[in-house]
Amino acid sequence: MRRALLLLALATVAAAATAQSSVGYELHGFVNPHYYADSRSVVGGREDMMLFYPKPADTMAGGADLNDGWQADMLAITARMGLRVNGPDVFGAKTIAYIEGDFTGSTNATINNLRLRHAYIDMRWRNHRLLAGQYWYAMVVHEIMPMTNPLNMGSPFHCYARQPQVRYEYAQHGFEAVAVASWQLDNMSQGLLDGQPASSAQFARHSMVPELTAQLRYRTGGLLLGAAVNLKTIQPVVPDPAGRLHTSPTYSIFGSLRLGQITLKAQTLLNNSLYEGCSLGGYMMLADGAFRDWHFNTAWVDIERNGGKWRPGLLLGYAKNEDYGNTAYQYLFGRGHDIERLWRVQPRLTYDTGQRLALTAEAEYTHAAYSKAVGNLRLSLSAVYSF
Repeated sequence: MRRALLLLALATVAAAATAQSSVGYELHGFVNPHYYADSRSVVGGREDMMLFYPKPADTMAGGADLNDGWQADMLAITARMGLRVNGPDVFGAKTIAYIEGDFTGSTNATINNLRLRHAYIDMRWRNHRLLAGQYWYAMVVHEIMPMTNPLNMGSPFHCYARQPQVRYEYAQHGFEAVAVASWQLDNMSQGLLDGQPASSAQFARHSMVPELTAQLRYRTGGLLLGAAVNLKTIQPVVPDPAGRLHTSPTYSIFGSLRLGQITLKAQTLLNNSLYEGCSLGGYMMLADGAFRDWHFNTAWVDIERNGGKWRPGLLLGYAKNEDYGNTAYQYLFGRGHDIERLWRVQPRLTYDTGQRLALTAEAEYTHAAYSKAVGNLRLSLSAVYSF
């Protein structure tokens, strides 16, 4: 509560200072009550508002599936407030400072607490941009993010996370080159910490190597095309006298096309080991102490109407576990190893009143091909009041 009051006090002071300074302040946010119901238990986060996939069948002696059955909840933890500071030019660059928080907490244990989403300094020249602070995870291409209603925003088919980072962008004649070095905070790697399986930023810190990402994009009119490569290096065992490191590469192709009031977005993630990005995949520790990735390949497409009061949309997602059935490991870390295939169909309909308030109804069916396939149907209703 103290953190929330502090954020509100800072926003009030900033608004009052605007009239007395050449620095500009912009306060914005939204309130988002959200009701959702699931036809079975799911693997997810933040009271399962962030849904990854349904849990496998858990059968009793009589044959009943303990994970089958409807359940429902309502939350407003995604309520958000952001403050943008437009400052004076420095070194010939326009400067921006931005800070944003919501109430989802940094872990399930801290749900309803104020959480830092973004906090960065942004410097922009004519063709260059330098950003330092907490911002979108580099494999999240926020320009093509699916505009689904729940917290997952298309994950685990699409990444959804933020990381402290240094980001450089160069743009010329429609081409954009992006280079990012990032570190871990809320979304952490898995490994052996003091001999026990754990999630911790220690595995990345002890590697001394930031996560490295490079993107190349091309824009023209309403078209965006791009490709990315990501290298994540961790020390999977802490402490480890041998200092063994493991590097996981992931590749992506993405794009979006806007034609009038219709927007089409799509992305693939290949050799995916992006547990930290709220996606799929991971790595194995073999009996001889060596490490090896286990791979997921994912693809998704999202189509929506981007104008008018009625805005229908549809997300389709598919993922394939390329190492399904592999049992030649001592330890296994990551997400979704026991699923051979995963797919999702997610239609939505938003009514925008044009008066700051938008209402959305959505259905989300996710099918997981465990040894015994299961599916979950999520029905959700939400309202967003923006300011």
